Amino acid sequence: MAAVLPNATSGTPMAGLARALVQAGRLDMTQADTIQKKAAAEKKPFIDALLASGGIDARALSVFCAETFGYPLLDLSACSAEALPAGVIDMRLMQAQRVIALAKRGNKLSVAISDPTNTPALDQIKFQSEAAVEPVIVAHDALLNLLAALGKSAEQSLNDLVGDEGEIEFAEDEPAQATMESANEVEDAPIVKFLNKILMDAVSIGASDIHFEPYEKTYRIRMRIDGVLRDHAAPPVSIREKLVSRIKVLAKLDISEKRVPQDGRMRLILSPTRTIDFRVSTLPTLFGEKTVMRILDATQAQMGIDALGYDPDQKALLLDAIQRPYGMVLVTGPTGSGKTVSLYSCLNVINKPGINISTAEDPAEINLPGVNQVNVNDKAGLTFAAALKSFLRQDPDVIMVGEIRDLETADIAIKAAQTGHMVFSTLHTNDAPSTLTRLMNMGVAPFNIASSVILITAQRLARRLCSCKQPLDISRDALLSAGFRASDLEDEWQPYGPVGCERCMGTGYKGRVGIYQIMPITPAIEKLILANGNAMEIAAQAEQEGVNSLRRSGLLKVKQGMTSLEEVLGCTNE
Repeated sequence: MAAVLPNATSGTPMAGLARALVQAGRLDMTQADTIQKKAAAEKKPFIDALLASGGIDARALSVFCAETFGYPLLDLSACSAEALPAGVIDMRLMQAQRVIALAKRGNKLSVAISDPTNTPALDQIKFQSEAAVEPVIVAHDALLNLLAALGKSAEQSLNDLVGDEGEIEFAEDEPAQATMESANEVEDAPIVKFLNKILMDAVSIGASDIHFEPYEKTYRIRMRIDGVLRDHAAPPVSIREKLVSRIKVLAKLDISEKRVPQDGRMRLILSPTRTIDFRVSTLPTLFGEKTVMRILDATQAQMGIDALGYDPDQKALLLDAIQRPYGMVLVTGPTGSGKTVSLYSCLNVINKPGINISTAEDPAEINLPGVNQVNVNDKAGLTFAAALKSFLRQDPDVIMVGEIRDLETADIAIKAAQTGHMVFSTLHTNDAPSTLTRLMNMGVAPFNIASSVILITAQRLARRLCSCKQPLDISRDALLSAGFRASDLEDEWQPYGPVGCERCMGTGYKGRVGIYQIMPITPAIEKLILANGNAMEIAAQAEQEGVNSLRRSGLLKVKQGMTSLEEVLGCTNE
């Protein structure tokens, strides 16, 4: 340990930069003592008081520190704010500790510092960056100037992105669990305004998801609009930690935990009568935590069956099935195909004072007044199967299971449908006929399927053509190869394609329309199920009975001018 000199007049310990200067004969004991006392009285670092005294200039001091402590010397005038690595060290920490990240190579981080005896600063940088810190000596005045430029650049970038907007209100169901240091970190005004603007932009343009994606030298924010991800903003990389921390506080997540994924929720209050829920998911990646926010707008579930795009005959079959006293209705399709909205719309149709409705979801995405909604929690033992068993003791009329994932859940749901309850659920299958074979493959007995399932609907979402659409000249052969029948081409109709305008942000599409395959379980299909028929045999029988495939339903939407042929071919198979 280095020796600490006693103060010549008071005996106060003299260490760090003051001690080094005295030992080298650059300051005498009295001068050092006077400067130390002035620094303490003005509550500023010794190096500031030293340079203000005029006894040594910043350039000479940097040369002295480099020679005395054996660190490399760098002229910061050769560095620009744009050339420095962004996001390696939090900007607030660099400002507080007066250091600048110069370069990172593997697990080694070079940092510019003017006082190499400031070991607490170097220790904190090492802890925050989880890297071996290599100090580089720079002139103090140049360091302060570049720090000011970095701070101004980051804040100006955010202000340019945000403008004067950003004041919105969030619901506070319970206080966030955060330390004082964490709370101060995420209350940075530009960060708050920037996040508020991103959320309002997403709601106003009808986005379904927001992706915050950190990379080594860039930070990207994308939004999923009408099923397609589009770039929305590219804020400074240096804000990624603060932005994620702000989101975590709003979503009641642990902001100190950055090594494992987390899930949470937050609520945005738009008006006294309208709120928007966000489902938040964080995921550690190579260059920070990626955050995805799913926008859950309860108004979507209240649009009604008519707004979902069912053909009249499909709508009649669905309404007949969901209003029966018992049985099972299954909705199938990939993630993001609108299954949840379809189920909620069905529940809204039958949600009356005389009916007891219970749902088990993972998680409950939209709050439905009058419906008893339960979030499953596998870690706590509240699985879909456990929730279903409990529902059956709660005198239910209608039960909705978010998803049938295993044989136990399927068995309980089918038994509920066989004992006087209406059961709604979802499965991840490609079409309606394959849903039946999927249940058989899970181990459900064919006679149980035949006696409980009354209707299966498979669905996809296709982008709806904007009003700027234009007629397309598509050859007869191309239409026939796409799946149109010769009889379809005998009618007078015109296919349309996208153009692009201000309303649709140049994409040619605005909103989405559902493409459905509605397959009731008829006596003929029941016989195939009992005979262990495969999906192809069930599909052939359904087609004989007038059930349109997903491709066929999509082509009818093309014929009606709702969407383009390209869109239908892209989201359906034949």
